[in-house]
Amino acid sequence: MKTACLSQHGGPAVMTLGDRPTPEPKANEVLVRIRVAAMNRVDKWVRDGWPGIKLQLPHILGSDGAGVVEAVGPNVTRVKTGDRVVLNTNIGCGACEFCMAGHDNLCSNWHLFGETVDGTNAEYAVIHERQLLHLPDGFPFENAAAAGLVFHTAWHSLITKGQLRAGESVLVVGAGGGVNTAAIQIAKMAGCVVYVVGSDESKLAKAQSLGADVLIDRSKDDWGKKIFQLTDKRGVDVVVDNVGAATMMTSLRAARKGGRVLTVGNTAGPKFEFDNRYMFGKHISLLGSTMGTLDDFRAVMSLVFAGKLHAPIDSTFPLADIRAAHEKMDRGDLFGKILLIP
Repeated sequence: MKTACLSQHGGPAVMTLGDRPTPEPKANEVLVRIRVAAMNRVDKWVRDGWPGIKLQLPHILGSDGAGVVEAVGPNVTRVKTGDRVVLNTNIGCGACEFCMAGHDNLCSNWHLFGETVDGTNAEYAVIHERQLLHLPDGFPFENAAAAGLVFHTAWHSLITKGQLRAGESVLVVGAGGGVNTAAIQIAKMAGCVVYVVGSDESKLAKAQSLGADVLIDRSKDDWGKKIFQLTDKRGVDVVVDNVGAATMMTSLRAARKGGRVLTVGNTAGPKFEFDNRYMFGKHISLLGSTMGTLDDFRAVMSLVFAGKLHAPIDSTFPLADIRAAHEKMDRGDLFGKILLIP
């Protein structure tokens, strides 16, 4: 099968095309022919590498995918050959205390496709049958692949862990990233007033089309001060900050007394100085999460299938143009997801 993989860590130039034997599904496993894969920031982080990262190289990236069941292993009962499916690539072992309690994203032996194990940037992928969800007839592979990881992540952060309630105010820091575009829609659907901080008018206009109520252009305004002006110095109930080092302290200041700050990532860096006075003095809860549970995936994807949530698609590349796709992601000149077609 054709693959896009990395044999060493570095910039987009390390991405290469290759051939591997098509994997065979074992007991309870399914071989899926990937029709569409989608890129995420984790692809860049794994490609760049971080101190202590240990992967069996060459490594196949890709944490999102949708396609058709090509073959099934022994004991598979949930799907059959020819079924159209989307992959939930948040992989729990199914047997530890967390998985047995329904918290598979806390699994003792947790994996994410494309990060710790080979992913979807290939013609085929093997995955446990419990990780597959049937696509409704006619539902586009592109829309399913684009939505999977980011809506799964945003749903668990906002709804399951963040306990978002109708009538609350939500500030989303960043307008164009996949999880943020999902968060805007989920918060709006939950009945919240949604504030969005963006880097330019174009991205903010697109955020508004997704449901954002109040737009703040950080190239023109100090967004921390702007939030206080707009909320009569109260602050917002919930801040979604997946940027990290560059924004977290401002996010803590923007939250109201007793508010929550939610984070699932650190696109601007993981380490920063932390002034604890903002935490205890304002009774703020800082909540982190990664991906979501099997139940979360079913819940949010049912809304995607119903057309109530939609992942914006920025651009589409053939798998053969993997370097160009990574170059675009590195530049950051995008709104929504980059798709790959094997």
